[in-house]
Amino acid sequence: MLDRLFIRKKIEEFLLEDIGHQDITTDNLKTDKTVEAYLISKETGILAGIDISLIALEIIDPSVRITKHKKDGQRIKKGEKLATIKGSGKSILKSERVMLNILQRLSGIATNTSYYVEKIKGTGVKILDTRKTTPGFRAFEKYAVKVGGGYNHRFALFDMVMIKDNHIALVGSIKEAVEQIKSSLSPMVKIEVEVSSIRQFEEALSTDADIIMLDNMSIDEIKKAVEINKGKKPLEVSGNITTDNVRDYAQTGVDFISSGALIHSAKWLDISLKFK
Repeated sequence: MLDRLFIRKKIEEFLLEDIGHQDITTDNLKTDKTVEAYLISKETGILAGIDISLIALEIIDPSVRITKHKKDGQRIKKGEKLATIKGSGKSILKSERVMLNILQRLSGIATNTSYYVEKIKGTGVKILDTRKTTPGFRAFEKYAVKVGGGYNHRFALFDMVMIKDNHIALVGSIKEAVEQIKSSLSPMVKIEVEVSSIRQFEEALSTDADIIMLDNMSIDEIKKAVEINKGKKPLEVSGNITTDNVRDYAQTGVDFISSGALIHSAKWLDISLKFK
């Protein structure tokens, strides 16, 4: 689970964006009615973000009572109640959109990730996400990948070296890029090199890089790289990965498969909030 202080700060920003200086509709209703409301799943999937989303309601009105019926990682079905909320109807309305946006988005990512994980079951390969995330929402989206059974790649530019094609173009070669970066960093920092051909792969293999990513390479090329590698370095595959072909890539003998589609192509899970 993410740090609660971090979550709260983020959700305060989301609420400020949505409410602004006032909820012009709700604030002009002349009622203080207390209601009972339900978060209800309208389709089958993997739940993610239930605790995160409900913080929006807690920020708006700490007196509202919440009973959760499901928890993150559980499979939910159409028509199931995810949570019961009792309290000010106005407070619930003010937090509704932010709550649902978080819950639908994260549950969609967890559900999408679970499809990929299920497809490669038994291969020993791990599914990774990428940095192709929504600005300002990365931590939540990467959390949802984990809930769906996937793993996180580097979080940002600061926590792992990834030498890509444009880095190589800047300095002239893979070898030179690895040597320059290696000389400046702690040996505890991992270095990954992205390659797109067998020639580049062989050059990367001769360096002190820790991991090699085979980017947009064919199944046959990947199999050849695995054969050349002979287990020397962990291998990652990326590029054009879908649920239809992910198992084919997993069976080549690589260690990791990364896909931005886990996050950027995830369909929101349909979840609604209804007053009793």
